[in-house]
Amino acid sequence: MSDIDIRDDRAAGRLEAVGDGEVVGHIEYFVLESPAPALVPVHTVVEPEHEGKGIAGSLARELYTIAAREGVPVAPLCPYVVKWAARHPEEAPAADPELLAAAKDWLRAHPGRF
Repeated sequence: MSDIDIRDDRAAGRLEAVGDGEVVGHIEYFVLESPAPALVPVHTVVEPEHEGKGIAGSLARELYTIAAREGVPVAPLCPYVVKWAARHPEEAPAADPELLAAAKDWLRAHPGRF
């Protein structure tokens, strides 16, 4: 596969990995506004024919890079991103428990979103 480009479609709440003109993986997320702004990844998907190529890790890394650039934390609810963050604490600061609780509350209040 050629190089993967990652693009942030903030309006759609998707961080997409694009290779050879097609989306080969993505992270679905939302922006938490209260009690403080945070990026909240909910679900990571890599197309089966592209699994095992580091795409999910690249997406997680880029999400944390975007958050750092914007000066906001990440409050991961996605199991993959939680595991990735645990393996990369130097790139993925631990989430504030209050933000995680608020993110879970937001998700419960928007059941059809994800």
